[in-house]
Amino acid sequence: MASSDGSASPSQAHPLYATDRDLVDGLLAAREPSDGQLVDLARLLNRYDGFPGAEDLQDDLRKTLRLWGLSLEELQRRTRAIWAQGYRPGAVVGAEAVGSGFDTSSTEG
Repeated sequence: MASSDGSASPSQAHPLYATDRDLVDGLLAAREPSDGQLVDLARLLNRYDGFPGAEDLQDDLRKTLRLWGLSLEELQRRTRAIWAQGYRPGAVVGAEAVGSGFDTSSTEG
């Protein structure tokens, strides 16, 4: 397929398109993004930056930025702060290890 300037640049299919499409649809539906959604948007923008294909997905990623009222620079600033606060994907906020309750730090003598 030729681009508008006449040069040949074939559109490629990204191997993660189907799962990313579902994720982007969820991002578009979010009115107030969570930390995880901000991180996902930044990650997907990086993944598809310069990718020769998935134009619809790339358009929706840019649309999500606009809907959330963010510039790319603001998104990057916020996601750096999120990571600096200890965010880890899949981690449950406030989850603590469950144990026997035995306190090994106290010793009786």
